[in-house]
Amino acid sequence: MSHIQLGKYNQLEVVKEVDFGMYLDGGEDGEILLPKRYVPEGCKPGDMLNVFIYLDMDERLVATTLHPYVQVGEFACLEVAWVNQFGAFLDWGLMKDLFVPFREQKMKMVKGNRYIVHVHLDEESYRIVASAKVERYLSKERPVYRAGEEVEVLVWQKTDLGFKVIADNRFSGMLFHNEIFQTVEVGMKLKAYVKHVREDGKIDLQLQPGGTRKVDDFTEVLLQYLKDHDGYSSIHDKTDAETIYNTFGVSKKTFKKAVGDLYKKHLIVLEEEGIRLLGE
Repeated sequence: MSHIQLGKYNQLEVVKEVDFGMYLDGGEDGEILLPKRYVPEGCKPGDMLNVFIYLDMDERLVATTLHPYVQVGEFACLEVAWVNQFGAFLDWGLMKDLFVPFREQKMKMVKGNRYIVHVHLDEESYRIVASAKVERYLSKERPVYRAGEEVEVLVWQKTDLGFKVIADNRFSGMLFHNEIFQTVEVGMKLKAYVKHVREDGKIDLQLQPGGTRKVDDFTEVLLQYLKDHDGYSSIHDKTDAETIYNTFGVSKKTFKKAVGDLYKKHLIVLEEEGIRLLGE
């Protein structure tokens, strides 16, 4: 049997019941304790359990059915629970907090603050640790995304241009301020869409899906909105982008395309102060 994947979920068989929990078959790594507080009701030897494996206070392998906020190999935004002379300790959803040595901090971490970190195994100690120096853990490979492809992003850092994000737990990307029409903050997890992949491998992203389908979908929404509001909207193509987004949840560009589409179909007339449905 292969070795246990430390800091990740493992599918393991229950081999023995004791007063203080269950022992699981860890193969070459021996039997691993699942403490009693985490044992599912009705669990018995022979059952297979999906458990997260980490090290307890005495550096022994231990299992839990709790779900940590992050696994080894992933990025996350975590809060500092406490700090001592060796480093900071982050709350990651387990009883034993996650260690960030001082050498892995960009600036001295402060209790109660949240930071973007990467979780990995320390090569020397084989402990699960985190690092705030996330750049070194981003993939050096060139992404092979297509324009319009959906990705999961973690908002990493605010800059003058926009927000740096980590796409699909691997790649560096950017959301630009002039294309953001909703609240975005560091630590948020969002769905985003690929605009294009740059020569340096970084990805330009947007929060709205591009292309014809989005416009077609919103054209129907706008038409229904006009019907539901006595055939009139005071929001028009000269309205500011923020008001458009707060009302319809789309960018001004998408709004204007939909207005143009309805106009070409002779369904609306454009007035100085708004849009009116023809026939109303």
